[in-house]
Amino acid sequence: MRFIVSPAKKMNVVDDAFAWRDLPAFLDRTELLLGTLRALSYDEAKALWRCSDALAELNFERVRTMDLRASALTPAVLAYEGIQYQHLAPQVMDEAQLAYLQERLRILSGFYGMLRPLDGVVPYRLEMQAKLPAGGAPHLYAFWGDSLYRALAAETDVIVNLASVEYAKAVVPHARAGSLDDRGNPAFAPPPRIVTCLFGTVDAQGRLVQRSTAAKAARGSMMRWCAENDVRRPEDLRAFDVAGYAYDDRLSGDDRLVFVLGR
Repeated sequence: MRFIVSPAKKMNVVDDAFAWRDLPAFLDRTELLLGTLRALSYDEAKALWRCSDALAELNFERVRTMDLRASALTPAVLAYEGIQYQHLAPQVMDEAQLAYLQERLRILSGFYGMLRPLDGVVPYRLEMQAKLPAGGAPHLYAFWGDSLYRALAAETDVIVNLASVEYAKAVVPHARAGSLDDRGNPAFAPPPRIVTCLFGTVDAQGRLVQRSTAAKAARGSMMRWCAENDVRRPEDLRAFDVAGYAYDDRLSGDDRLVFVLGR
C-alpha cells in the first residue's frame, strides 16, 4: 500500500533537520524542467507562477542559483510547510514512524515528479497544473505522462489517494486507463487499486461538503495516524477517528472512503 499526497506551495530550507537520504528518483527530468525555467524572463516566470512581485523575485532568484545535487538539501517531508504537513508533524515522529513514511508515503510534485519523504530537495515553485511547455510537452501533466503512475504500480497493488484533485490527476486517470508496455500489452495486470479518502461535513441534503483547509489538515492527520498505528490495509483506514472525524459507510464505497466531521 502506498499513499499519494500533494506538496505545499510554501517551502523552506531546514538547517537543523534530520539528514536527507537519497536524491529524487526523477532528478534527470527535474533538471530538464530547471533548464526550461531558467530560459524564462522574469515576466514570463511571474505569469507562470501567478504570484506577487515579492514571491516572484524570491523564486526567480531560486531558479537562477539552485543546485539540485547540493549537499545542503532538506528532506522533502520537512521542506513543505503547508497545513497538511503541520498536521503530519514529521519533525516529532520516532524512527519507526519515519520509516513507515519512507516506505509508504509518496509526495507528488510538478517539479520533482514524485518524492519519498527523505529525498533531498530545494525550495521551488511549480504547480502540477502549470502550463509550462517542456521536453516537447505542452504542460506538466503531459510532461510527466504516466511515469508517476508506473513508478507507483511497480511498488504496490493499492494506491491510497490523499492528494488534491490537481495532483491526483497526475496518477489516477492512468490507473483507470491502464498503461501499456512497449508491445502494447497491459503493463500491470491487474492494475493497482485506487482508494480515495474524502473529508468533510454533510449538508441538509445529505451531500458531502469539502473545505480545502480542513481537508488538508485531515489528510495530514490521517497520514500521521497511519504511521502511529502501522496501518497496512486500506480496510483498516475506516477506523480513523482523529480530530472529530468518523467513517461514514453510507457515503462510502469500495474505492471511496468518506470521513465526516462531527458525526
